[in-house]
Amino acid sequence: MDSPERRATEPVTAEPVTPEPVAPDGPPLRTRTLLTQDWQDLAMLHWPVDPAAVAPLLPAGTVPDLFEGTTYVGLIAFRMYGIGFLGLPRVPYFGTFPETNVRLYSVDERGRRAVVFRSLEAARLVPVLVARAGFRLPYTWARMRVRREGPGGRVLTYTSGRRWPGPVGAAARIRIRAGEPIAEPTALEHFLTARWALHTTLGGTLAHLPNTHPRWPLHRAELLECRETLIAAAGLDAPLGPPASVLYSPGVPVRFGRPER
Repeated sequence: MDSPERRATEPVTAEPVTPEPVAPDGPPLRTRTLLTQDWQDLAMLHWPVDPAAVAPLLPAGTVPDLFEGTTYVGLIAFRMYGIGFLGLPRVPYFGTFPETNVRLYSVDERGRRAVVFRSLEAARLVPVLVARAGFRLPYTWARMRVRREGPGGRVLTYTSGRRWPGPVGAAARIRIRAGEPIAEPTALEHFLTARWALHTTLGGTLAHLPNTHPRWPLHRAELLECRETLIAAAGLDAPLGPPASVLYSPGVPVRFGRPER
């Protein structure tokens, strides 16, 4: 991934082509499945952010994806469950762990929308090392916990404290109360959640890593607590106010295809 220093002097340009439509249903993969995994008990927090602040943090060949003239930073906490490779049985123990990521929204020169991860905290060291080496993703090793409490287990607390690499001590504590299912998400909620790829840099060139899963089952959620330093550690100013969007999802099964150029 390009360094902020190299990209900071580049001008923020308009999106080069019309982005593909936002589609709430996952598209079929065009290649053989590379990875399978489940995402469970997700808390999705989003804040608006100036596209000019985001542009230097994205891989070369992409620009910020905009919704009504602005872009967003997401803080997403969840349980990763049962990673599997190439159709093989899911990996026990090492394939299941809490994760918290900081993500941005991108569009490339072909109009493909995706996410760009600025950091991904994970509680297992082996997956961190594999993802950093194999996919050039900024995974970090952290002490993490996800806890349910309250009537019906609707209150969820996610805690994370970074161990390696630095900055050691980057941390988050998120507490939400899951609410009622959303019958019809808003256009913004689809924009933030219906993402069917990630952008990263492999071998010095932009790569598009597609994924697919069933339509998100989204719920309203009340934010009870949010104390975090992960967004600042990811190179952005810390949010000054409450998030513009707080969602919960019980989760989805996910498949990733092979990277595309």
